[in-house]
Amino acid sequence: MSFVHFMESGMGRVIRLVAGVVLVGAGVGLAVQSGGAWWVLAAVGLVPLTASLSNACLLAPLFHQPLRGAPHGA
Repeated sequence: MSFVHFMESGMGRVIRLVAGVVLVGAGVGLAVQSGGAWWVLAAVGLVPLTASLSNACLLAPLFHQPLRGAPHGA
């Protein structure tokens, strides 16, 4: 199974969702501890989080695959 096919699967969506939540959480955690550019980390975390929730794999077009994953239950 290729990387893109894995990331389009349900488990890939879960991994992207968890990665997004961790990055957003780390950004917010840095905001509590110090000033600075914490919002950059939180904004970067929104990319995999949004991609996971919208069933999109942003790397797929680089490998000539469709942007959207398979519909649920397929």
